[in-house]
Amino acid sequence: MSIDGADTAWILVSAALVMLMTPALGLFYGGLVRQGNVLSTIMHSFFILALISVQWVLFGYSLAFGPDVNGLIGGLDYVGLQGVGQTPGPYSDTVPHLAFMAFQMTFAVITPALISGAFAERKRFAAFALFSLLWATLVYDPVCHWVWGGGWLSELGALDFAGGTVVHITSGVSALVCALVLGKRRGMENGPPEPHNVTMTVLGASLLWFGWFGFNAGSALAADGLAAHAFVTTHVAASAAALTWVLVGWFRSGHPSVLGAAIGAVAGLVAITPAAGFVTPMAALVIGALAGVSCFFVSEWMRGHVDDALDVFGVHGVGGALGALATGFVATTAVNPAGADGLLYGGTTLPLIQLGAVAAVALYAALMTWGILKLVHAVVPIRVGEEDEDAGLDMSQHGEAGYRLNG
Repeated sequence: MSIDGADTAWILVSAALVMLMTPALGLFYGGLVRQGNVLSTIMHSFFILALISVQWVLFGYSLAFGPDVNGLIGGLDYVGLQGVGQTPGPYSDTVPHLAFMAFQMTFAVITPALISGAFAERKRFAAFALFSLLWATLVYDPVCHWVWGGGWLSELGALDFAGGTVVHITSGVSALVCALVLGKRRGMENGPPEPHNVTMTVLGASLLWFGWFGFNAGSALAADGLAAHAFVTTHVAASAAALTWVLVGWFRSGHPSVLGAAIGAVAGLVAITPAAGFVTPMAALVIGALAGVSCFFVSEWMRGHVDDALDVFGVHGVGGALGALATGFVATTAVNPAGADGLLYGGTTLPLIQLGAVAAVALYAALMTWGILKLVHAVVPIRVGEEDEDAGLDMSQHGEAGYRLNG
């Protein structure tokens, strides 16, 4: 094993790209809420960048990628990053162990941040911080180990190139549970409020799209042809989903929505994530198109029934599941010999394996999230009071305003 300079440079750049995605998510979410909640929404993403980075260094990385313990969790060998140094580690032969750790840290950071869109405008900040820490430890770290750290789903043969199950199904399903437990925001009798700054959301979506090349292409863990392939499938799927979301919305409302283009692109990025290094570009185009349509209709239905404030389940839960299941049908070893052939290429077992992985991860995330919310509520009330919610969380939770237009 020897360090390769090109591979190391690519992984470090990819880690920086994925790190950028978390504050980009803050902008994406921040534009979607009401004016009095923009800072609190951005703070969720910015604060979690610091919180989960520290958790990851102290023990999160060890739980996710430490030596396997009964297929369920990593051991404590890497607590405090002991034994994680400048030489290659067990997950890559050509990059420093520290580089791999840093790359994976950015995934651990953004995943709980995604959930924050479901409880925007109504969750107490102290409860958010405690929930995020517990969720990262009890949900993200074990599932990450199951899929990428040598755990039982990896042994079963489940495929997840860059996080369809690990990142998007866990966060999307958990977001749905959060929305159900917290209940609807005040003033929702006439439907969800209008976004206060679509320009901010489009900027956030653009930065997410940019960062996603590190998310998916970086998951090749080398500066090679597979990274280039994942780069292309990522872009193709995002483009197809943006187009289909806009077209469906245009047909239904009579207007091509700018906001729809932004959300549609994110839905395509989510759906291709588990498949990016396993499917052909044409398959990626189909996955993206399906994501644009399916995520559109699920999100639309959800708005009339559950106050998942920023469509986290409709985009991440549905998109992640769609991509993971599609991998079972269109994955091909012609793209990645380390993967498996899906049903269309003669592989009869992969669809069932993918279905089992999706179901297991979704069920685990749902049950654990419910339990964590109940535990947090026993320590600190989860939801802000009515007066604080009416005033907006920027002032009631942080004592600051996002805009001071009159001086």
